[in-house]
Amino acid sequence: MVKKTAKTPAARRSAKAAPKTSVGATSSKPAAKTSAAKASAVKPSSAKSSAPKPYATGKPAGKPSRRRPARRKSFFTQWRRHLPKWPQMVGAVIVFATCWLLCRALFSSKGRVLVEPPEGYTVHGIDVSHHQGIINWELLRNQATISDQPLAFAFIKATEGSDMVDSRFRQNFAAARQYGIVRGAYHFYRTSTPAKQQAEHFIRQVQLEEGDLPPVLDVEVKPAEVSIEDFRQGILEWLLRVEQHYKVKPILYTYHSFHQQYMRDSIFNLYPYWIAHYYVDSVRYNGPWAFWQYSDKGELPGIKEHVDLNIFRGTYEELQQLAIH
Repeated sequence: MVKKTAKTPAARRSAKAAPKTSVGATSSKPAAKTSAAKASAVKPSSAKSSAPKPYATGKPAGKPSRRRPARRKSFFTQWRRHLPKWPQMVGAVIVFATCWLLCRALFSSKGRVLVEPPEGYTVHGIDVSHHQGIINWELLRNQATISDQPLAFAFIKATEGSDMVDSRFRQNFAAARQYGIVRGAYHFYRTSTPAKQQAEHFIRQVQLEEGDLPPVLDVEVKPAEVSIEDFRQGILEWLLRVEQHYKVKPILYTYHSFHQQYMRDSIFNLYPYWIAHYYVDSVRYNGPWAFWQYSDKGELPGIKEHVDLNIFRGTYEELQQLAIH
């Protein structure tokens, strides 16, 4: 057992004043010098790595890239830069207006008669339906002329198939008679319903009077599944039934090419022909015919849309003789 030695008060004071150190501890100054030395040793390496690397261009470093020479401006571009702005604006407006007028002339649904009326005929007429819209018949009668001749007759669509009535038939049919235009009514033939039903439908809707033109059968369509024999038989059935009712031979309307293909039968020559043949100087049909529809691009006062133009093969007195008495 170690016996502790008692310390005097002076010894205690000297012990408190002396700094406490532990075994193995080093002084702070040598440690500071060591860290500074490490920092100085690392500094060159970090400075080298932090420097920005040049952009990789695929060319040797330090060699400047060759710039493409500036593109030479055209004479027109240089000349236009010296012009004031308003002539350019006026020129653009002129070009736009010219293009608009050309497009309107080429593609407008309205226009003048594209084919001149055939020479040698003095009795002119039209045919209309709901496609012509509301017609001003007074203006049409007083101002419409073709080859300096007044409008003499008008065929008006009445029916189609076995149940359709043209939406403007009543108004057009009454107005034509009111303004002294010789009128006629036509039926558009369909093979989808029996010919006799179509004839009865026309008879119920159209009351022809003295001075009216004979009824008209408009034939333009033949389905592929209908044979030519059945097609002709249906047409003949309609003609016979209507003739029986009105006591006058109906007029038969068709295109020239359609007639040549499907209706070349002598039985149909017994009926007055109304041939549609456009953009020709004369009718190529060799058989007898009474009316010729020579254009579908007419424009007349009182009608807003294009209208079909026709001539009668004869005088006005002969047209009246053809009418119902």
